[in-house]
Amino acid sequence: MRHRWAQLRAGQGEGERDGYRRRGVYLLPNLITTGALFFGFYAIVAAMNGHFVAAALAVFGAFCLDTLDGQVARWTGSESEFGAQYDSLSDMVAFGVAPALVAFSWALSQLGQVGWVVTFIYMACAALRLARFNTSGDNYSFTGLASPAAAAIVASTVWLWSEALGGPATMFAAIAMAAVVAGAGLLMVSGFTYYSPKHLHVKGRVPFVTLVAVVLVFGLLLIDPPSMLLLCFTGYALSGPAVHLWRRSRGLETLAAAEEPDESDRAQATEETRNVD
Repeated sequence: MRHRWAQLRAGQGEGERDGYRRRGVYLLPNLITTGALFFGFYAIVAAMNGHFVAAALAVFGAFCLDTLDGQVARWTGSESEFGAQYDSLSDMVAFGVAPALVAFSWALSQLGQVGWVVTFIYMACAALRLARFNTSGDNYSFTGLASPAAAAIVASTVWLWSEALGGPATMFAAIAMAAVVAGAGLLMVSGFTYYSPKHLHVKGRVPFVTLVAVVLVFGLLLIDPPSMLLLCFTGYALSGPAVHLWRRSRGLETLAAAEEPDESDRAQATEETRNVD
């Protein structure tokens, strides 16, 4: 007993110290994830109180933090299974529940049962999209529109139209909003392939025209943020069906499907490469 106590006081070996250390969690990336979760919660509260522009901005705040937490985890070597699961739950609130309830509070509630059914479809599609991402491990491309991009489309639409109307949504706006929400939800569970910008190498060289285009987009974004955000994310959402049709017209879709690994292979590859806390 004395020997055991002496070992504990002396810090007995790397294995036991690692065991105690592994019971904790990494602070910085999970703190950022908590910030994204807060923005999602605030978006819901703001929408319930009729502050729809603030609600839309909160969704974009969650979008920015969601992009940042993964980068910070990779830069600091603090990727973990706990962080991945916590991030997924935060995404469900910020990009699944919050955008749907913001859209419902602003316009879809006018459609009665149709409105809440469309709202539920979007949330269910977001949950399915996140579950598929957790099990398939998309790398350089996404299968289905990512939930943050879908949330950005919904939030920018509410932001743009609520400012333009300056009051409650009209019936036409409610019907159009239902189409936007349903379309964004269905694209999340579609089989369309989307490019993943999280693997963009910002340190590499790019053509000069690319830098000019980025500066131009930022300038336009400062002039009219909701319109430019809606344009950019809608273009990204439509790129999946557009690329699918282009590849199908050239006979490339069948070849790509034949070369793509099945779900079990992808899940196994993901499990092998995942860093566990």
